[in-house]
Amino acid sequence: MQSEAETIEEYIETLPDERKAAITELRKIILKSLPKGFIETMNYGMISYVVPHTIYPDGYHCNPAQPLPFINIASQKNFIALYHMGLYSNKKLLEWFTKEYPNHTTTKLDMGKSCIRFKKMDQIPFKLIGELTKRVSVKDWIDIYESHIKR
Repeated sequence: MQSEAETIEEYIETLPDERKAAITELRKIILKSLPKGFIETMNYGMISYVVPHTIYPDGYHCNPAQPLPFINIASQKNFIALYHMGLYSNKKLLEWFTKEYPNHTTTKLDMGKSCIRFKKMDQIPFKLIGELTKRVSVKDWIDIYESHIKR
């Protein structure tokens, strides 16, 4: 489900009440934990945290007009999704996250390559998401991106 919202506030306003609180809390913890240099924007119909063109002029290889994506959060049909590109491309980060996850929630980890799906809004491990967000700096992300993804 890709939103047509143009602003983050508009995006959040269109969500069902039970999703508003969870997305708002995810946004709050990500913004609090986000390393310097990343910015928040709407991108691909989701709330996005990206490396802006002012820092990485090449942009995203799939569409250089877009800034380099890092984290996205979205309300999907049956879950809230957190897309973390670093998990997809950094094995150590993925191993840390999957090891830590059970220490922060009772729900089983439901994850694709870079998508973490949260079906129970009251079981989102916000503190863990904050820790995950802090673990990759802009420089680290650009280095990972260029060495593993942009070939």
